[in-house]
Amino acid sequence: MRALLIDRSAPTGLRLGEAPDPVPAPHQALIRVTATSLNYGEVRFSLQEAPDGAVLGWDAAGVVVRAAADGSGPAVGTSVVTLGIDGAWAGLRAVDTGWIGTVPSGSDPGAVSTVPVAGASALRALHRIGPILGRRILVTGATGGTGRYAVRLAALGGAHVIASTGDPEKHGESLRANGAHEVVAGPLEVGEPVDGVVDLVGGQQLVDAYGMLAQGGTLVAVGHSAHQGETFPFGALFGDSGRHNRSIATFSLPACTGLAPDLTWLAHRVAVGELDPQISWRGSWDRVAEAVDALLERRLHGKAVLDIA
Repeated sequence: MRALLIDRSAPTGLRLGEAPDPVPAPHQALIRVTATSLNYGEVRFSLQEAPDGAVLGWDAAGVVVRAAADGSGPAVGTSVVTLGIDGAWAGLRAVDTGWIGTVPSGSDPGAVSTVPVAGASALRALHRIGPILGRRILVTGATGGTGRYAVRLAALGGAHVIASTGDPEKHGESLRANGAHEVVAGPLEVGEPVDGVVDLVGGQQLVDAYGMLAQGGTLVAVGHSAHQGETFPFGALFGDSGRHNRSIATFSLPACTGLAPDLTWLAHRVAVGELDPQISWRGSWDRVAEAVDALLERRLHGKAVLDIA
């Protein structure tokens, strides 16, 4: 099969080449991949750590060409969206059926390929916060792929959404169109306490956002794009003065169970236009170098999608 292979001699560490077809385990389906979306974490870290010849990629959309031998998962011919820890940047992918969502026939595979990491992370983070109807929710790093999904999903859930971005003047209009009620330059600009935080930045922003939590509030640490540690000043973890029972939850999407229904629900919302995948770069997979550079240089505000030939 054709695949994007790790190659240290290539400028971006990737080249199109041939790789062995994957052999599915009994609980896996074989998927013909038609589109994949890139995530900052995989191009920033996985590309540097993987050995030559490896096939990476977390998110992919495609069609089932061999159903799982154990009878689980979708049938041959079903359009699907898939999540995995690798294997998405290839023409064929073997996927655990618990990480496969079904997609309406005729849907744009590029659009639904944005769902697995960004959409499911945002959805599960909001679930972790708890009921959000009528509550104040802060999303830091709101212009990224996961951030935009979190803003929209929180708005659909009936929350008052506050989107934090480094450049409110530039991104305010698009964030409000996506469902944000307020757009701020950082957590310290939030006027009143919030009931929940989806934090995609880490570092000082996480510390500041935690300080804005109301009693009983939860901050879910999903992303760490600041690449900084968190240092809390003395008193930040006190529980007096309305600060009782605040919490910080760490997060790992692969550790979540029951993801197939989430992927299906999100893909259907994208397919009918209720969720905008916010694709900011799209092209053939032979242009992967352009997409990787744009992600690493933080020039994209949304998702990058590769169409797989």
